[in-house]
Amino acid sequence: MLYYALLFFIVAIIAGVLGFGVLAATAATVAKILFWGFLVIALVTGLMDIFGRRRNAKAV
Repeated sequence: MLYYALLFFIVAIIAGVLGFGVLAATAATVAKILFWGFLVIALVTGLMDIFGRRRNAKAV
């Protein structure tokens, strides 16, 4: 997901340089959405790992 966010960010930069304002704005918006989605998923996964270890550490 982070790969796609970076890809859309690069497309937005290239489109902005070439003068395609609407395409640049759209690609930048998609990149922002993908980046924040990646960040939320990474945080949730990290929290699940931290709290999951506490529960399973006693059983081992």
